[in-house]
Amino acid sequence: MPTNRKQVLIVGAGASGIAAAYALGKLPEKFDVHVWEKCGQAGGVATTEKIEGPGDLIMNDGVQGGCPTYRNTLNLMAEFGYSTTPVHMMISFGKGQTAWTNYSKTPLIDKLKDEIKRFGGTLRLINKLEFFFIFVPISQVLKWFGYSKQFCYEMVFPLTALFFGTGNQTPNVSAAIVARVFLDDDLRLFDYDSECFLSQSPEMFAFPPLKHMYETISSKLGVDVDLRREVTSVIRKEDKVFVLDALGNEKVFDEIIFACDAETVLKVLKDPTYLERKALGNVHYYNDVTVTHEDDEYMEKHYELHKDVDQYFIRTDPTDQSKLEMSFNLSNYQPQLKSTDRYIYQTIFLDDSTKNIWTMNEINQGKIRFTRWWRQFSHTWRHFAFTVPLMRYLQGEKHTWFCGSYTLINTHEIAIISGLAAAFRLGASYPFPNDKLARKQFEQYLLVIHGKPAKLGCNLATLKSFALAPFMMIFVGFALLFQFFLRLFGKD
Repeated sequence: MPTNRKQVLIVGAGASGIAAAYALGKLPEKFDVHVWEKCGQAGGVATTEKIEGPGDLIMNDGVQGGCPTYRNTLNLMAEFGYSTTPVHMMISFGKGQTAWTNYSKTPLIDKLKDEIKRFGGTLRLINKLEFFFIFVPISQVLKWFGYSKQFCYEMVFPLTALFFGTGNQTPNVSAAIVARVFLDDDLRLFDYDSECFLSQSPEMFAFPPLKHMYETISSKLGVDVDLRREVTSVIRKEDKVFVLDALGNEKVFDEIIFACDAETVLKVLKDPTYLERKALGNVHYYNDVTVTHEDDEYMEKHYELHKDVDQYFIRTDPTDQSKLEMSFNLSNYQPQLKSTDRYIYQTIFLDDSTKNIWTMNEINQGKIRFTRWWRQFSHTWRHFAFTVPLMRYLQGEKHTWFCGSYTLINTHEIAIISGLAAAFRLGASYPFPNDKLARKQFEQYLLVIHGKPAKLGCNLATLKSFALAPFMMIFVGFALLFQFFLRLFGKD
């Protein structure tokens, strides 16, 4: 190998870190790539765990699946011989008089039919005025337009929580992002139904065992992957990046890619810039816990349980309608569980600052199979106002790059795209140019989060990047000023 190869460190072996390493690893003559991961396995939150009890079963934990538009994820998997299993999304929200699904009419749908019909026009208005509504939480917009609390808390908020995993911060999600879920051809999961709200069971997919998949991919990247190697200090000086691990070993790199959470970046980075502190410090994380269990009685008590059909469940807390609880029937989702006679559920309890309303102690302790705590970020409207617009001004500064789902939207696909984008900016090629949708999604991300076209020249993407540049500077200036006044008046 040439001795003048660029030394690159990727911090984190989750989806974004593995994607960055994959793209850079295709050019061993140009890059000497090292991946440091503090945990004992690759994949980040995408893990596979054993389930206690008969049958020697395993389940994917943290990440379950995705939709067919996850083209970059699917292409990366195919490169290493992996495929997915199709499933159809079946949801069951509420209970009793508040119950509704995407496959049958219920009394709640009939009761709210006028608001359901009117909501389509509201979505189109939000989409047209996206620049304004990016700063407005969906709860405020629904209040302005006179929607009932029942429509908000029993229909709109649960569905938004399902889309984004925003949990108890759902009322604060940007209205513009909610509209995109229904109207954006590349992002939407459902078509809005003016009579039933939702009336489709769209095709999704379930991942193969993620632990094995990421073990295989990381072993075949052709780069140096160090598991259980935690970064404790990053100092940038003299056009070099000096990195210290937990054992006190220091190594010098030319470039560093942070493929970890924003909290870790700010913890280890000894000289963060003003914009790094503002953008990354605005990513808010919450402590959630997932309980995997086989308690039918608990599920029947809190949800309308159709054991052989439903996959997703959400209930609104009766004492505080702004709080949600989410559950999954993994036996109707993950293929390795479908052929068993066991019903494996997961219930997620969100934000431990509200644990006084959790129903976790109602789950039969003898039927709990696995419990896991998570540190999850929630992309409220503040995330899209004060973090996402600033990311383009962080990329490449002081030889530092940022990737991960927190840079835009919390999906596995965005994590993969973000890693490919960081590698691309360093000189790697985009690996899936023949997939039109995958390339389009990559180029859109590159334009928004890096402010760069995929190919500089006389083309539409270049024109868009030049046109967006002054607009984004104004937007960021306005966002920072707006955030200053929010903090001045104690609203942030």
